[in-house]
Amino acid sequence: MSSPNPKNAIFAQFAEVAKALGHAHRLVILELLAQRERSVEAVAESAKLSIANASQHLRLMRRAGLLASRRDGKQILYRLSDPGVLDLVAALHRVGERNVAEIREIVGGYFHERDALEPVSREEMARRLEDGLVTVLDVRPEDEFAAGHLPQAVNVPLRELARRLREFPKNREVVAYCRGPYCVFAFEAVALLREHGFKVRRLEDGYPEWKAAGLPIA
Repeated sequence: MSSPNPKNAIFAQFAEVAKALGHAHRLVILELLAQRERSVEAVAESAKLSIANASQHLRLMRRAGLLASRRDGKQILYRLSDPGVLDLVAALHRVGERNVAEIREIVGGYFHERDALEPVSREEMARRLEDGLVTVLDVRPEDEFAAGHLPQAVNVPLRELARRLREFPKNREVVAYCRGPYCVFAFEAVALLREHGFKVRRLEDGYPEWKAAGLPIA
């Protein structure tokens, strides 16, 4: 009997990893877990899923090696297994934007309608932080901010932004960020601040990518 082809065996496992990415809810969950470790219940609440549905997605991604878990009392907490998971998702984003017309249409519609300016790169942001020339606005929920954020960032969740505009000086540029490159919080924040006369731009991606690049965090 011939031995199994090792290349085919490896490719079969790669296919399982790719299959684990093959659901919109799982991509949402990966974005959530890139912010901080979460319980099944917290994932379900944030992703607007039932606990049973969230648990099923989490277990599948853990079997595929995308997630790791640990038990804390009666809870099971999940996190990304490796920073490379972010690279995998980013590659999916790039290929999709380049080659799928429906994605380009959404990006060119909803996202560009709210912010058509070139976003601030991580390198440029790092320089501005060193020079103290910018107000850094984190519009994620409080628990995600508490788990880690950019240095000098001010946390104003999007739902509170409209009533807290007076906290930002109009003579200083604001750079907003949230969970990642397609997180609508940052786009909505940019649109709102521009509507009220602020000079504002958006960071090119979010906190997880900043952290994965080895840049300073607080």
